[in-house]
Amino acid sequence: MLNQHNSQYSLRKDLVAGLIGYFTTVYIVAVNSQILEDAGLPLENGMIATILASAVGCLVMALYANAPMVLIPGMGVNALFAYSIVEGKGMEFQEGLAVVIIAALIFLITAFTRLGDWLKHAIPESLKHSITVGLGMFLTLIGLEKGGLVVKGEHSLITLGNPSSALVITSLLTLFVAVFLFAKNVPGNFLVTMIVGTIIAHFTGLLEGPGRAISLSGQEWVFLPSFSSLSEVSFWMAVFPLAIVLIFENMGLIHGQLDMLNQEKKYKKSYQATAFTALASGFFGTSPTVSSAESAAVIASGGKTGRASLLMAGLFIGTIFLIPWISMVPSTAISPILIIVGALMVQNIKEIPLNNLSESMPAFLIIVMIPFTYSIADGMAFGFIAYPIVKFALGKQRELTAPVVLIAMVFLVELIIRTLGH
Repeated sequence: MLNQHNSQYSLRKDLVAGLIGYFTTVYIVAVNSQILEDAGLPLENGMIATILASAVGCLVMALYANAPMVLIPGMGVNALFAYSIVEGKGMEFQEGLAVVIIAALIFLITAFTRLGDWLKHAIPESLKHSITVGLGMFLTLIGLEKGGLVVKGEHSLITLGNPSSALVITSLLTLFVAVFLFAKNVPGNFLVTMIVGTIIAHFTGLLEGPGRAISLSGQEWVFLPSFSSLSEVSFWMAVFPLAIVLIFENMGLIHGQLDMLNQEKKYKKSYQATAFTALASGFFGTSPTVSSAESAAVIASGGKTGRASLLMAGLFIGTIFLIPWISMVPSTAISPILIIVGALMVQNIKEIPLNNLSESMPAFLIIVMIPFTYSIADGMAFGFIAYPIVKFALGKQRELTAPVVLIAMVFLVELIIRTLGH
């Protein structure tokens, strides 16, 4: 009887954790689809792609790894896809999906071979953390732009938006609400922010009507990536940074989450499940999924097994029928979420040894060049190229590893080719 009681208690805890996990991450449907729209995908299609990728990700995590984690399109990774790969490289959306698939295949190889462990120890922690910080700065900039809080300046690159405009006023009010809810640690605070922000937009006259209902056309559900640019250098220079971000971001997230769960033995399968669903994302029409930081909320709520993820998968599928209402969410309700997520990612700067010039200078270049060049790939290039240069200048070349030098050389060659105009 005691074992049966414990089993029922464990099941109840998993279901409650899954419910909490869904409500803390369902915001991604609106946020990710708006970012995908900037890359050329219609809003409703982006919502379907986000929902399917999230549902399949949670399902694979549940059945293969039996871990209570939620896989959704990653914040930061989606910005890399939309603004650095599709817009930055001048690609069509379908070509961008081909980049996702190749990068995910590389990710998959590291997940099923010893290459992952080798890379994990070969790339300096300062560079890994600086990429996260740079992504956070970039997301913050995008959030400020979407909310009209910063605009292109007449005498400067950017300047403060018109504080008397309805757009800025609505964004600021929603931002205050978002910060308050987040500071109070209100469950599902991002979801509540979107709802409140949509209501505020209604009263300020910025809200449009409901979107269209879903279509069962195959073109809405599955996308055929275009590999027409496979032979071009620019294609592989888009694959390169995306693969690096996927590999190292997921390594850190999954390790931390399983350590919190005290189930480190599930690391290998969880990492492999994440790599597989990142690959599937390219066929659904979205940027790759990652093990979301909100998985910590699932674990903290008592989730122990894949049953929590299984419930989240079902709930995400049900979200398809809410698309006409989700599509109403305005950019002013999305921008505060981007800003807060960016602020959370910037906290990784404390992991960078700022008193060590050979580590902090390359890291600094990555952090500032990602938002200032509006390109995650270019920002990474500056940091990785600078890393061996600074090490040699300070006589610390013995601290260099072969992968770091190789990555720096690849970025340098691409920069030279671009400079020469080829």
